[in-house]
Amino acid sequence: MDRSSLKEFLERKVDEYNQPSFIKDDPIAVPHLFSKKQDIEIAGFFAATFAWGNRTTIIRKSRELMQLMDMSPHEFCINAGARELKKLLDFKHRTFNATDLLYFIEFFRHHYSRAPSLESAFTIHGNEVEEMLIGFHTYFFSLEDAPNRTMKHVATPARGSTCKRLNMFLRWMVRRDDSGVDFGIWKNISPAQLICPIDLHVARVARRLKLLTRKQTDWRAVLDLTRQLKKFDSDDPAKYDFALFTLGIAERF
Repeated sequence: MDRSSLKEFLERKVDEYNQPSFIKDDPIAVPHLFSKKQDIEIAGFFAATFAWGNRTTIIRKSRELMQLMDMSPHEFCINAGARELKKLLDFKHRTFNATDLLYFIEFFRHHYSRAPSLESAFTIHGNEVEEMLIGFHTYFFSLEDAPNRTMKHVATPARGSTCKRLNMFLRWMVRRDDSGVDFGIWKNISPAQLICPIDLHVARVARRLKLLTRKQTDWRAVLDLTRQLKKFDSDDPAKYDFALFTLGIAERF
């Protein structure tokens, strides 16, 4: 497939999958339960953090957590006392347990007591997404009692990770179009800056389409793929996540 035909094919798949009907079967359904900006951010961050494995389970466990937070995650993180936090002690999703959850809440309480949006937790660290992600990781674990075990749940390019879940979260918060899927509630990061999320499914499809030649699925592969996608749309390369991911999951491409 030549470059022109490939672009046309991917654009068609983006149009097909970047639709409201996509939401209900994807973890982005969880932040779509809310309208308050901070609730969307917190629900989105948890849903993205849980996003590995079966999507039905991811959505179910994310909704369960939101219910434990009385469907007001921002208010809960800011104001929950010992009695409210005790409700969370039995929560677990795969390797994410109560220790991790309580630290996440402590971080959100710390950050939102100082800033009105989670966006600044990323943008204060630089202008490029790689700088933002490295800086965010350092900031997230800067509290005195940060558990070592929790670090596996928040990735960083400094360790070569693809940072798939964080890049997906940024896509949700930053991308803006008329489809109603992504939220576009963050204004200080441009869609042109976004990195296309990559997992094993996306990497497989990208290699088959010759958009990715690197054998390792790591941070360098993420940058290589995004660089290729920018040749198709320099203003919004992450939109092709819809096409590549769903080709890999739904169509077994």
